[in-house]
Order: sequence, then C-alpha cells, then structure tokens
Amino acid sequence: MTIQNNPQQGLLLVFTGNGKGKTTAALGMAFRALGHGQRVCVIQFIKGDWKYGELHTARQFEDQLDFHVMGRGFTWQSDDLDKDRDAAHKAWDFAVRTIESGQYDLVILDELTYLPHYGILAEKEILELIRHRPSSMNIVITGRHASPELIEVADLVTEMREIKHPYTNGTKARKGVEF
Repeated sequence: MTIQNNPQQGLLLVFTGNGKGKTTAALGMAFRALGHGQRVCVIQFIKGDWKYGELHTARQFEDQLDFHVMGRGFTWQSDDLDKDRDAAHKAWDFAVRTIESGQYDLVILDELTYLPHYGILAEKEILELIRHRPSSMNIVITGRHASPELIEVADLVTEMREIKHPYTNGTKARKGVEF
C-alpha cells in the first residue's frame, strides 16, 4: 500500500512498541495538522475518564479538533471485561462512521492495536476500513503489539522502545510528563 509521489494520497502511520510516547507522537501529528488548518479527529479506545493535559489543550481547538475518549481505562486487570469489550465495540463503530464520513483530514485511532491483540476485534475489519478510507485521509494508529499485517500496509511505522523510565525507580507519573 506504499504511496509514491502523490501528495493527495493519505498515509497510514503506526506508532507501536513497548516504550512510552505513542500517543504523544500521534498528538504531535494532530497539532501539526491543525497548524495547517486541517480537521482532526482523535478516538481513544482504551483511555478512561481521567484528566490529562492533552484534553485541556484540545478544547482550545474545538473548531478543528474532535476528541473522543471512549474507553474505560481497560487493562489486563479490568474490573469488568464485558463492559470493556462493549465500550471498545462502540468506539470501533464510531471510528468506522467517522472515517467513512470523510470529514477529517487526519483520524487518530489511539490504542487500536489492543483490540485485535486481545481478541476484541478481528484485525481484518481494521485492514478493510483502512483500505477503503477516503483517499486523501491520513490515519494514525497507536498501541503495542502492531501485527505484521498492519505493519505491512502502513506507510510509516515507528517502534517506541523503552530504554529507561523513572517509574521503574519508583517515580510516580507527573503532570506534564505522563499525563
């Protein structure tokens, strides 16, 4: 699916790996697109209702940026996996409608890779939607465990690899750094 010399053709970017910074990189793409007057939609599949700095900043761009936090904070230690699956399916249905609408220049599907990894969504559905998106739309997908198939169809893949993190030494998450 690699695109060559067609500036109107949308790209698929994947930020994956075990290191921190995948969502941050995607949001950097969002702010770059906003700086060029483009319409952006961020759909977060896992993050729950906690408050973090990006949400406060996003409100300043309400005319160009739609930001949807649709998860329940799903982790392998969830208190209700059925509710997590239901929220993930609702977020996916919303993502399908959003992409098919064609009203955005950039759509960020934050933490989407977890859905096929945990068996919540068949990856073929993701790949099918990507293949049939509006031709000029850029899509960013983030999350650990990007599959070989997703990597193959992507135009850009960056793997975040943790080398060192203050959390391993007992440092708690900090405003402005982790949230």
